[in-house]
Amino acid sequence: MLSSELKAFYMVARLGSITQAAKKLGLSQPTVTTQIRSLEGQYAVELFYRGGRRLVLSEEGLRLLPMVKALLQQEADIEFELRNSGQAQGSLRIAATAPYYILDLVKIYRERLPQVEVAVEIGNSQQVLEMLEDYRVDIAASSQWVEDARLVRRILGTDPLVVAVHRNHPLAHRQTVSIEVVSGHCLLMREKGSTTRKLTEQMMQEAGVKASAMMEIGSRESIREAVLRNIGISVIARHEVPHNPELRVLALENAPVMHEYLYCLKERRQARLPAAFLGVAQEVAGSQF
Repeated sequence: MLSSELKAFYMVARLGSITQAAKKLGLSQPTVTTQIRSLEGQYAVELFYRGGRRLVLSEEGLRLLPMVKALLQQEADIEFELRNSGQAQGSLRIAATAPYYILDLVKIYRERLPQVEVAVEIGNSQQVLEMLEDYRVDIAASSQWVEDARLVRRILGTDPLVVAVHRNHPLAHRQTVSIEVVSGHCLLMREKGSTTRKLTEQMMQEAGVKASAMMEIGSRESIREAVLRNIGISVIARHEVPHNPELRVLALENAPVMHEYLYCLKERRQARLPAAFLGVAQEVAGSQF
């Protein structure tokens, strides 16, 4: 069977990088490299042109890619049907940018369907939507707005952006700050792909300012820990700031409101387990898609 080799080929083709593909697949770089070379060696084809830091699909690779994509989608559909075939059992896979909204729904869902296994994976907005598109999860909760005919979408909640600072920080005595003032301090930012980072950078661009110092930290939990150590300040959604006497929350002038959206592929909306989860979300929100 060529399943693992074809998955490696597809992910490298999508990302143009063995390093990034290995990270997505949860494999080591040497393993992905071996899988690609095995596929090329077994059939005496060159699927990628090697040059520089990015791999480029060859003509043969370009012809193969849509067939592999269709095959992997069929495999995902079969696996999905098997997981949803039981009357009371099965498994539901969820990806979310934060646990705050989604876990309330998971709690109700588990109370109604206690035999169903639920897995929740946390990532940034771009990552969770990629997982949904790649059929690696059944439901995605993201703060990123996506206009896509393949998806159903609803609003889970809304939250303003605020500024979190340590109680000993020079800004801690203020109630409200502007983005211009914020940019003058060490700003703790999520990685690219984060909606919070995108909105923060957009506010600074519109104000015509740049951060005097910036530190990129790959998770909101790590950012909160850094603020608690007074390493810097962070623009963050209000509900993500924990109750802690060491922290101060400042209103941010003209801050945009962040929405959290729930996404599901339309083709799977009526399947038993996703449909039940969407039903819970609809009841909680009191409105329909």
